[in-house]
Amino acid sequence: MLQKFEQIADRLSDKGYAIIDNFLTEQEVNDLLGVLLLHKEQGAFKKAGIGSADRVVVDKEVRGDYIRWIEPSEALPPTQVFLERMNELLRYINRTCFLGLRDYEFHFTVYPPGTVYQRHIDQFKESDHRRLSFICYLNEDWLPEHGGNLRLYLPQEDGTEEEVDILPIAGRLACFRADLIPHEVLAATRHRYSLTGWMLDQLNELTFL
Repeated sequence: MLQKFEQIADRLSDKGYAIIDNFLTEQEVNDLLGVLLLHKEQGAFKKAGIGSADRVVVDKEVRGDYIRWIEPSEALPPTQVFLERMNELLRYINRTCFLGLRDYEFHFTVYPPGTVYQRHIDQFKESDHRRLSFICYLNEDWLPEHGGNLRLYLPQEDGTEEEVDILPIAGRLACFRADLIPHEVLAATRHRYSLTGWMLDQLNELTFL
């Protein structure tokens, strides 16, 4: 895992994003997918909105996913294992990239077939504490024809953009600068599952300040 942490830090510093396969083992994917499906059976997912705090607006044409926020103190064991790994990664990135990260927030995410999240940046205008975005995919046996790519728009020095498409295969981690890289989620032909979150430069409970 240390080697993967090194790759993440190096690629973030060099390119502003990193794609790491097998960040989660097959067993970890199975366990986390089981937790996600349990929350889904319990009706714990809610339609995701756009914006933060009291400015949230639900627009299914812009964003079609459903989310279930993770409360670390109440997380089930597979989720706790995942959060501890992200804690270790946060500490490693702080030692190597000096981003001043202090906390994180994560939720389980479900995109029904045909839904999208149009181009956006993850950092809110009214609250700029999200520094890095992270997505861990839980989609077993995912094929290119299933769609559902994450598309990054990478700014180039000449003012143009490079498009990078990322297939949401099981165990893969995608991370990128939340304040610099626009991105979107393309439609898929089947349900698309992930853990999505952000590393913050302020304690989570203080981000409303």
